[in-house]
Amino acid sequence: MALMEIESPVTGVVWRVATVPGDRVSAGDTVIVVESMKMEIPVIAERAGTVTAVKVATGDVVQEGDVLLALTV
Repeated sequence: MALMEIESPVTGVVWRVATVPGDRVSAGDTVIVVESMKMEIPVIAERAGTVTAVKVATGDVVQEGDVLLALTV
């Protein structure tokens, strides 16, 4: 198994966290939604795996490239 970190694609505010540690996700699932410039940008899991850590909470300000969560794939 390998650890995969999912990063924010944009600078913005975490609008919704759709997963918690222990959740299984499939490739293509929305794991977090970031709001930037009044647009909701879904952050998608690129691979199937298990969420091992969520590093942000709703309302957190994130920068492009910040790690949002970690998956074991």
